[in-house]
Amino acid sequence: MQAADLIAFEREVAERFEDGEIHAPCHLSGGNEEHLLEVFREVRPEDWVLSTWRSHYHALLKGVPRHEVMAEIMAGRSMNLHFPKHRFMSSAIVGGMLPIACGLAAAGHKVWCFIGDMAFSTGLFHEAYMLASARKLSLELIV
Repeated sequence: MQAADLIAFEREVAERFEDGEIHAPCHLSGGNEEHLLEVFREVRPEDWVLSTWRSHYHALLKGVPRHEVMAEIMAGRSMNLHFPKHRFMSSAIVGGMLPIACGLAAAGHKVWCFIGDMAFSTGLFHEAYMLASARKLSLELIV
């Protein structure tokens, strides 16, 4: 997948939303495609990726097929995408994936957890970071 593919996907979501085909909130990404492509070069199929309400790019880069991501968005689940067979989950709750990320990492999984700057400023982030550091968990926290 290339940056142009990600941008085209978000453009289609925006158009469908503007045309009234999507009846739930959608939070689009843009401008960080190259950085995400770099991060996802390290993500393996067996790794878990957890994300925020702004997760379309993350799901696509994790390997979730485009049509499956679009189907969930069309069904009104843009902000809470879950594809367990692809080891991908997201939540609209600020910092909501942090405890789950710690649990998965404590169970021996490699986890990549994307959070926003709001979640970064919470005590929840601090607690997750301290636990992961103290226990040397295989957890990457990406802001």
